[in-house]
Amino acid sequence: MTRSYPVSESEAPELYAMVRRLSQRAEIPMPKLYVTPSDQPNAFATGRSPSHSAVAVTEGIMRLLNRSEIEGVLAHELAHIKNRDVLVGTIAAALAGAVTMMANAFQWAAIFGLGRGDEEDDGGGLAGGLIMAFLAPIAAMIIQMAISRSREYMADATGAKIAGTPDGLASALLKLESAALRIPMAVNPASSHLFIVNPLSGATLMKLFSTHPPIQDRVAKLKKL
Repeated sequence: MTRSYPVSESEAPELYAMVRRLSQRAEIPMPKLYVTPSDQPNAFATGRSPSHSAVAVTEGIMRLLNRSEIEGVLAHELAHIKNRDVLVGTIAAALAGAVTMMANAFQWAAIFGLGRGDEEDDGGGLAGGLIMAFLAPIAAMIIQMAISRSREYMADATGAKIAGTPDGLASALLKLESAALRIPMAVNPASSHLFIVNPLSGATLMKLFSTHPPIQDRVAKLKKL
């Protein structure tokens, strides 16, 4: 979905050295490393468990950030792996999908009159049920987004501990947000929640439905550590 390609240690020795050192500090296995062909500086981690994981960095991030900032970003991604955030996000998405399917089933049942008794007696209940059928998927999505935002805050804090300082990550986040607004990324929206900053942040999105917390809030929390 992101067109990321694997990179060998001979091709990126410095990247491998940083990830290997940080992985040891995080006490997790060394993940597979990939590069995403995009000028936008960004990164993401994926995998169902620490022993089956991967970290990808874009071509742009290696050109923009200094060593301390790259280490902060990599530590954040390793924190996602350590905290099993991909698994948590998958469960949240599955539950949200189940709620949406149940709501859709009730909606179609109401449309075709299944289970409807006397219309005068059941009219109010049917109307209320239809309203809930429309609101339930929205509520499920809001909860899913809230979980995603909370895991980002947790990964920031864990990543700062792995890196040994929050300064590199805090500085990197400000640079990444600014670059994401200027440099577009051709990426499937379904994978946008994986990245350390929203790669589609140039679009107008309601804060409530964002998978990422505001960068300024993340930086403020990091500076308090």
